[in-house]
This record gives sequence, structure tokens and C-alpha cells, in this order.
Amino acid sequence: MANSWFPHWRKPAGPAGGVVAPDETLSASQTLIMGVQHAVAMFGATVLMPLLMGLDPNLSILMSGIGTLLFFVITGGRVPSYLGSSAAFVGVVIAATGFNGQGLNPNMSVALGGIIACGLLYTLIGVVVMKSGTRWIERLMPPVVTGAVVMAIGLNLAPIAVKSVSTSGFDGWMAVMTVLCIGLVAVFTRGMVQRLLILMGLIAAWALYALFTNVLGFGKPVDFTPVAQAAWFGLPHFAAPTFNVQAIMLIAPVAVILVAENLGHLKAVAGMTGRNMDPYMG
Repeated sequence: MANSWFPHWRKPAGPAGGVVAPDETLSASQTLIMGVQHAVAMFGATVLMPLLMGLDPNLSILMSGIGTLLFFVITGGRVPSYLGSSAAFVGVVIAATGFNGQGLNPNMSVALGGIIACGLLYTLIGVVVMKSGTRWIERLMPPVVTGAVVMAIGLNLAPIAVKSVSTSGFDGWMAVMTVLCIGLVAVFTRGMVQRLLILMGLIAAWALYALFTNVLGFGKPVDFTPVAQAAWFGLPHFAAPTFNVQAIMLIAPVAVILVAENLGHLKAVAGMTGRNMDPYMG
């Protein structure tokens, strides 16, 4: 059983800087630095979604980590995916709870009840897929549909990104500089550095921001005091769910969008790695 749950990784068979398959592994140092980049890449969305819904982002990160570890064990490490927060819940949760966008959601328990119901429905769909295969899903949701769903989720978040950097002209220019830094790393570097384009681009952008703020006096300076004062250990804010029929009817159908998301993501991973991910669709 353990052999089926945990993969036997091997060194990449392709050239250095090429595609790394799900059952291949980099060196310990490369794996560590890639993990740092993944943490940076996942952090924004995993924290932003619960903030938009008035949920505790600390609890979201905790559950995301537990869910990812469970997913890793269940799939035997054969699907390189991270389970983060889904933007598909934002609109329906706000509508079901009447959240005004400030602080914690006073109707958080209602939202949690609807999300649990959505999870149960999603689990049921997963069982059906495991028993009957994926062909019926691919007929209902061809690539043009799943691709459009994943693209639309990103486009719907674009106004939030624009709003976040529109507080001042300086913030807007720094946002542009961040994108340029990442783009320059992607275009002018090769090998491992190019793979770390998000991490390297953010480090360069942070250095520019620190230069303009802490040295030249533009904008809000970099301050690590809150980090130094933060507790090393703590517990997030837990809440018990309330199962409201109207909220469940509004939130549970999001499971259909999650199916499209999952199908699109696995097809994308299959395209990047050259491996068939259909057996793990359920």
C-alpha cells in the first residue's frame, strides 16, 4: 500500500533546464528553492480569496496545506498540484452572506455550511468519475469550455489587482516595475534562474521598492517590525458551520465550476509534462 501511495522518484531523464515529469525530482537545493517560489506564488491567491469573503486567511492556509498533503498521499504524488483557494466561491459567498468587505464576515457560519455542502457534492462527482471514467465530463466540458472557465476566473480577478495598485501613482508604477522585472527574468535568463522567474522577479522588484522608499523617500518604507513582533505559533479563527438551505442552494452549484477548474488544470499539467492525468481526474 505504501508503494502505491508514495512515488519512487528518479532523476530527470531530459536535458538540464527541460521538463521535469511528476515522477522525477530535482536536487535537494533546487527542490528547496522551487518550493520557496511555489510558496510565494500560492500566497497571494490563497490569502486574497478568504479576505474577499471575510474568512480567516490563516485558517485558509492551514486547511490548504492539510488538503494538499492529503491530495499528495491519495494520488501517490503523481499529480503536481497545490490545493489553494478558489475564486469561484467569492461572488456566491458574498451574495449569500451579505458581506460588506470589511473585517471578518459576521455570517461566516452560513458561508461555511454552504461550502461544506459544495464539498460533499464535489466528492460525490469525484466518486462517479472514479467509477465511470472521465469521458462524460470531457463531452460536457470540452477544452474550449474548461479553458474559458479558467481564463474567466483570472479575468474576473483583474479589477481587484488593478484596485490594489491604484491607491497612488507610485504604487501603480511599482506594480508595472514588478511585472517588468518578472518579464526580464523570463526573457533574458536561462536554466534554473528562468524557472524561478517569479521569485527572482519579486526579489528584484522588492529591492527597487526598498531603494525608492527607504533610501529616496518615495511611498511607504519597508518595515519588518510587524514580522518581528508576530508570534511563532498560534491558532487561526475557527467557527462552526450553519446549514442554511438558501445559502446551500446558492453555494453548492459551485461544484460544477470546480469540476471545470480541475479538468482544465489537469489537462494543462498533462500538456506541460507529457503525462496522461485522466486516471487521477476523480
